Amino acid sequence: MGIRDYVLGVVLGAAAVTFLPRVLPLVVLSRIALPPWLERWLGYVPVAVLAALLAQGALVANGRVSLPPDNLVPLAAMVSLAVAIMTRSLVATVLSGIVAMALLRQIWG
Repeated sequence: MGIRDYVLGVVLGAAAVTFLPRVLPLVVLSRIALPPWLERWLGYVPVAVLAALLAQGALVANGRVSLPPDNLVPLAAMVSLAVAIMTRSLVATVLSGIVAMALLRQIWG
């Protein structure tokens, strides 16, 4: 059973669409010197994106903003944030979030 041409085209197209946006900026930007202010600014992009994703995941439930006591995730996230700041340990942060969420569900279940 051979692979159909359009299936191969879709797979190769998907690979190109995934690969090119990641590699082209790396290739282009590695050959030029960016101003220091732009490098500093770009350093904040991953943190900002992660914060936006985490905030949406913690505060949005069923397509709308949901706060405690209906949504316990922000409370567990605050516990995890405090542990992360105090310990700087990924394992402690994750475990504290799991334990906090389990305890919150037991209390307010």
